[in-house]
Amino acid sequence: MEALKETEPLESLAKKYGMAPSKITEWKNELLNNADKAFGKDTESKSELKKVTAEKDRLLKKVGQLTIDCDFFAKACEDAGLKVR
Repeated sequence: MEALKETEPLESLAKKYGMAPSKITEWKNELLNNADKAFGKDTESKSELKKVTAEKDRLLKKVGQLTIDCDFFAKACEDAGLKVR
């Protein structure tokens, strides 16, 4: 953040944090080039999140139905005198 503010020379920041000035410059440029992804509205991510959430809900319903089926058949086997694992 200090590199973005440019209140201190790059060499001073590098010495202060014990890193190469080129690394600070690289990170600063990466943030400036990708700030919209970090702080902006990303409709693609929201769309993907909706898809993943819908798939998760579908799978949870399927697991619930399979659990009910399994319990039903286990009870039926038990009632019929069959061995249940």
